[in-house]
Amino acid sequence: MAQILLVDDEPNLIAEQVRHAFPAPAHGIGVARTGADGLAQVAADPPDVVLLDLRLPDRTGLDVFEAIRASDARIPVIFVTLSKTADAAIEAMKRGAFDYLFKPLDPAQLRRVVGEALEVARRMREPAILAEVLPEEDIGGLIVGACPAMREVYKAVGRVAAQDVPVLITGESGTGKELIARAIYQHGRRSKAPFFALNCAAIPENLLESELFGHEKGAFTGADRRRIGRFEQCNGGTLFLDEIGDMPPALQAKMLRILQEQTFERVGGSETVKTDVRIISATHRDLKARSADGTFRGDLYYRLGVFSVHLPPLRERGDDLAVLVGYFVRRFSREFGRDVREVHEETMNRLRAYPWPGNLRELQSVLKQALLRATGSVLLPAMLPELTTEPASVAVADSPAGQTALESFIHTRLANGSEELFDEAHREFDRILLPIVMEHTRGNQFQAARILGVARQTLRRRLNDLNITPRFTDASEPDPE
Repeated sequence: MAQILLVDDEPNLIAEQVRHAFPAPAHGIGVARTGADGLAQVAADPPDVVLLDLRLPDRTGLDVFEAIRASDARIPVIFVTLSKTADAAIEAMKRGAFDYLFKPLDPAQLRRVVGEALEVARRMREPAILAEVLPEEDIGGLIVGACPAMREVYKAVGRVAAQDVPVLITGESGTGKELIARAIYQHGRRSKAPFFALNCAAIPENLLESELFGHEKGAFTGADRRRIGRFEQCNGGTLFLDEIGDMPPALQAKMLRILQEQTFERVGGSETVKTDVRIISATHRDLKARSADGTFRGDLYYRLGVFSVHLPPLRERGDDLAVLVGYFVRRFSREFGRDVREVHEETMNRLRAYPWPGNLRELQSVLKQALLRATGSVLLPAMLPELTTEPASVAVADSPAGQTALESFIHTRLANGSEELFDEAHREFDRILLPIVMEHTRGNQFQAARILGVARQTLRRRLNDLNITPRFTDASEPDPE
């Protein structure tokens, strides 16, 4: 149950609006008529979100906000004000408040702002647990895996969490990059400070700058009040920028300045604002290649990637698939009221044969669909939805195995509506080609680079990007440098 606390000396009308927008039993609404009572309730049972009036009988709303923030800065506080100038609310936003609303409350705006705050609160508090073995109890925010690549991910999180440096998380869509970001946040020095997540690809270009940096009143059409952006709201905390590879070029220079100087200006303003935010970013794109061809700033890439964590795709995680299937079947069975306790061997074979272009996100979707069709205690093959590609092993006999696998991958991405097929196909081709060449040269990178017709540095970069470890190493490899 999500808990919302309303601190207002005349709460009746607002409380009724909040109860209507966020009904029981999924939500609980608490009411405090004074600042002291509100702080006592926060201390006794921290709510998920606080709606705070600026004017209280015993102290100012700003004083109550500062006390809440000192107690637990992860609680989103939304100010409610009768004054249309709202100078105090804007000042509170600069100090880290989530948003502010005007009385009388607009129901649609109330639902949107409080709903967003509840989601932010959930992301900050839901544990992101990395586990090599499956725990007995169901745990939200769990990422399981014991394959060598996932063990390296766990080690990387442990190394960087306490170091206050930017982190770049790479990997295909659906591999769990936000979970890793939250694990880094929760194990870091800023774990009691705010955590905000923002998807750069989901916000229109003309709004993304305002979302990040805020804007002044009148900065553009529709800017009827000053807006405080995420970098100010998140001061002292951690900002997770997902799909940063999709950030427009015009914003990349401003991001570079944030990383270098921790200063910026709001859209339409001249005041220089200082902030202290740790940036964790993620992308499914190859930023090295993009910086090389000029579509992403190279200096920004190196600033973002002071420390990098690469998440392997599901198809490269070996026996982890069976463990993940077991975990999700148990979790979703309970969620859907099913009694599925086993996965049929043929069902598991079909899941193993599928390349999982959508990774963990697609696996969860497939298993949810299967469980909704399930009637007994065993998950049978007939319950699986139609998977969009045939496994590579049933290819035409006279076609090379590598070509068939690549064709299968291309058809899968076409079926899934890819808009980056050129890059994705080249990446998949490298996954097929490079291990074969490295096997042929018994791990000799100098010879492999010569066969491929590329510089050895290029080969090394591609091997590293794709997490390919040659089976052989050749100590006699000549060094041309």
